[in-house]
Amino acid sequence: MKTLYFDCYSGAAGDMIVGALLDLGVDFERLRTALQSLAVSGYSISAAKVKKKGIMATQFKVELDPEVRQPHRHLRHVLEILDKGDLPDAVKSASAETFRRIAESEAAVHGTSIEKVHFHEVGAIDSIMDVAGAHFCLHELGFAHIMASALHVGAGTVQCAHGLMPVPAPATALLLKGLPSYAGDVQGELVTPTGAALLGQIVAEFGPLPLMSLSGVGYGAGTKDLPGRANVLRVIMGDSAAQDASAERVTVVETNVDDMNPELVAELVRSLMVAGARDAFVTPIVGKKGRPGHMVTVLCDDAKVQEIAGILFRNSSTLGIRMREERRICLARAWKNAATPWGAVRVKIGEFHGERTVAAPEFEDCRRVAEAGGVSVKAVYEAALAKALTGDLSELPEPVQ
Repeated sequence: MKTLYFDCYSGAAGDMIVGALLDLGVDFERLRTALQSLAVSGYSISAAKVKKKGIMATQFKVELDPEVRQPHRHLRHVLEILDKGDLPDAVKSASAETFRRIAESEAAVHGTSIEKVHFHEVGAIDSIMDVAGAHFCLHELGFAHIMASALHVGAGTVQCAHGLMPVPAPATALLLKGLPSYAGDVQGELVTPTGAALLGQIVAEFGPLPLMSLSGVGYGAGTKDLPGRANVLRVIMGDSAAQDASAERVTVVETNVDDMNPELVAELVRSLMVAGARDAFVTPIVGKKGRPGHMVTVLCDDAKVQEIAGILFRNSSTLGIRMREERRICLARAWKNAATPWGAVRVKIGEFHGERTVAAPEFEDCRRVAEAGGVSVKAVYEAALAKALTGDLSELPEPVQ
């Protein structure tokens, strides 16, 4: 799968994103022509090679004409500029969405509506160029999957239009919600509102560089000269193993216990499932000093981790737990009815890309029907499975209200 990976070890800003994509091979003249179609004036754009701590990178620059007064703009003004430009529809809509994100964060910070937000820094001509330029470059490259590392946001304070603000600035912090980020050891702002808004919108997955066959690397230069590191955004393109659309992330929580009553271990698993764990199971292990014990494994959503941890600490003898995030693919599942000579049995059906791969009669139904009919559970199970394998199934009846 054609994959683009943003390596944000030195932050990210709109101009760095455009510069990196140009460095990757987007034609600058095509970008210039597209941006010149926007109904704004009093600026010029350029792209030049610069060296940052020994790394050659492309610096995308928007220079304003000091003789031309640039007004503060509201969201509707920016959207009108984008809509009237000679840009692909996908670029227009994506750029508009980026500015809506920025407007929503600014409105939340200042306690106003998005219609009343004055864009200040992010509404200037350079940010319109950065946002529309980034989406145009991505459209030119046409990647199927976009990934990124955690965002290095910087530390300390930054001077904004409203005064001195902590890093990340308030609007940037809102735009970073849900995105992995860290402060690091660099004083100053490394991720701008435009950079956060763009990456939060275009990136489908954050994490380490995936297994991929590299076909190109680009570097976009920032405007800072940082001590000990290059102020560049690296972007890597290549082919990675396709991720199935049905894949999902799940958090694995585990702990080892070797001094618990086995009856309490069984109750622990029940409590975890009642609390909403996707799955919970126990594996016999041999621990240090040759002691037999149990490894308790829980699969859950990330939002459930604290609740699951609380149950483990309150209901087991563990002193600590470990966690990791994994990907899994689950079959599409549905319940059907199988009519056996002794009664109806529910059958769980599993499908992979529309192909039926699993059919499993519900064991408790089989036992109940077998007991009522005076036959073996095996006979009921095999009858229900035969119906499932031939497709002779019906929909479950609607529950009684």
